[in-house]
Parts: sequence; structure tokens; C-alpha cells
Amino acid sequence: MTTITTRTVQYPADGLTMIGHLALPAGVDRRPAVLLGPEGTGLSDVERRRADALAELGYVALAFDLHGGRYLEDPEEMMARCMPLLADPDRMRGIGHAALDVLRTEPRTDPDRIAAVGYGTGGAVGLELGRDGVSLRAIATVNGLITGRPGEAARIRCPVWAGVGSEDPIMPPAQREAFTAEMQAAGVDWRLAVYGGALHAFHHPSVDHTVRPGVGYHPRHAQRAWRDVVDLLAECLPVTE
Repeated sequence: MTTITTRTVQYPADGLTMIGHLALPAGVDRRPAVLLGPEGTGLSDVERRRADALAELGYVALAFDLHGGRYLEDPEEMMARCMPLLADPDRMRGIGHAALDVLRTEPRTDPDRIAAVGYGTGGAVGLELGRDGVSLRAIATVNGLITGRPGEAARIRCPVWAGVGSEDPIMPPAQREAFTAEMQAAGVDWRLAVYGGALHAFHHPSVDHTVRPGVGYHPRHAQRAWRDVVDLLAECLPVTE
């Protein structure tokens, strides 16, 4: 197995001190990089392990923070923080840009070859970076099919892949249709994968539907969604040895 190195990085964003997880592949050369965003509950070991897995594939990966080092297990607290955030594209962009600056200034990062991958709120942040005109090679969002301000999706300059569970009550068919209509009207190279029978946050092993209805882990689809993300990166942001 490839030897990777990891470290914690602190940086300011949204009035907080964010604590991200940076994973670096073996070697000293510059590599393509991935900005990795967590679900609304915040950065957890799930996203840290995914960043490590991306580093093993040869990418520099930064799993960014949403809540100043906190993981919001209480659904009410999480919603109280995330709903205003999701309604404020400029705040989401601020969180994304702060993390992107950390990733770009890492010496191992090729600043011209960066993709954004995110889950839930973290996926919405990645989309807002695209709508802000950031030069990304790809955007992947799982569960985070959030529409933006009118017309701004035309600034997205890379392929967009979105994944969602067919039984996700938080991202229901109407939300999917609004999102894909926005992408299509903007001329974006988009695709949508609907995973049959899956709920919201189906990719996240620690979620429990007893905590919040409509949320639950689906092991097979979690693996498939990860493979789909890795395939997108291989297509749009290949690692060249």
C-alpha cells in the first residue's frame, strides 16, 4: 500500500477556527487535488478516511470543516446551523474558498488541477464554488442537490456528477428535477445517479434512521457511489505518474 501522510490544518472561515484533515500521497511532486466536503453534521472520521483513500490513489486531499471543529450529533442543532447556511450562497462560498486557499497553498498541490467532492452540505459548498466561477476540473455532490441563484450555474466550467437515494425525503424528486433543470439550462455537463431504495446520507456508515427519519446507511450503494466518484476523478482529474 502507498504510504501517505496526514496532518490537521487550522484556518479561519465563517467566523470560526476550522480544523481540516489534509492527506498527502507518497513522494514530493505536485499532484492533482480534491477538496472534500462533509455532511451537515460536520467533519468526521468517515470523510477523513475518504481523504486518506484519495491520497492512496495519488491525490492531495483536504477534508474541510463546517463547524469549527465540532460534530453536530443533535439533529436540531445541526439544522439550526445548516439551514441558514444552505440559504446563504455567499456564506457557503466563504467556507469553500477558505478551505480551497489552504489546499492551493499546500506545496504538493497542483493549483490548476483541483476537483470538489462533497456530501450534503459539503456538496452544496462545492457547487457554490462552481457557481462562483472557480476553476475546478470536476464537481461531485452526494445528497447535496441544492439549486443556486438564477443564472449563476452558467459559471460552472466543469462536469458535475450528482448522486441521490431514490427514497431520500430531504432531496425528493421535485428537488432533483429543479437541480437538473438548473444544470441543463446553464449548459453544464451534468449527470445524475439515483440509487434505488437508498435514503438520505446512505453513504455514511454512522447514520441511524432512528435519529432522524429518512436517513440511513446503504452499504452496497455507498460502495457504488464511491466508485462513481473515483471514476469521475479518473476521467476529469487523472493522476499521472
